[in-house]
Amino acid sequence: MADRSARILLVDDEQSIQTLLSYPLRKEGYEVVQAADGHQALERFAEEPFDLVVLDLMLPRIDGLEVCRRLRSQSSVPIIMLTAKSEEIDKVVGLELGADDYITKPFSMREFSSRVKAALRRAEMSRPAETAPDEAPLVVRELKIDFPKRSVRVRGMDAQLTFVEFEILSALARGPGRVFTRDMLLARIWGDSAYRDPRTIDVHIRHLREKVERDPKDPEYLFTVRGVGYRFRDTEP
Repeated sequence: MADRSARILLVDDEQSIQTLLSYPLRKEGYEVVQAADGHQALERFAEEPFDLVVLDLMLPRIDGLEVCRRLRSQSSVPIIMLTAKSEEIDKVVGLELGADDYITKPFSMREFSSRVKAALRRAEMSRPAETAPDEAPLVVRELKIDFPKRSVRVRGMDAQLTFVEFEILSALARGPGRVFTRDMLLARIWGDSAYRDPRTIDVHIRHLREKVERDPKDPEYLFTVRGVGYRFRDTEP
């Protein structure tokens, strides 16, 4: 999938927003399919494949959070959520449901374009061909990370991680003991930390712990370095 031929599902119930966002996307060469409510978005998604979903939170019929949950249950397609400043809790819930990124209204078209390109670039990089096929899996205690297959097993069970969760875990695990600041992780995963709230990393780390730690409140793999960031446990000799 090349950026120039990417297909984007744009979901927003305001026609003015649809027009505002569709024009620059099409000018960039993307194919844009529009949906005006949550039900229509799910129908469009079931009809044809998409490379990216831009999803407003406040939608009629089925709200954006529920649409996000349903999409993530069947697909790893990148999802960018559009939120208002007053919807802080919904941003967190959206990330925990599997959204890859969010943009707070009002936003500039430069920011929007940057987020779209970064999401498509990350999706392209997540393909198995982009990972060294001979990279050995990392096994630490009961956690096994297979980088080429982008799979994680913990205590003998598969852990279903989102793209962003896997990238964060991989970055930390490849540097055991090294402390990564939130901005370092933002830059590693999104290409830069511009426009992004560092607390986004905190949400993904919390969700990661729920999936890989036996007790998320007493982690054995993903540690917080207070006031700095996060680190993966040192590999044992």
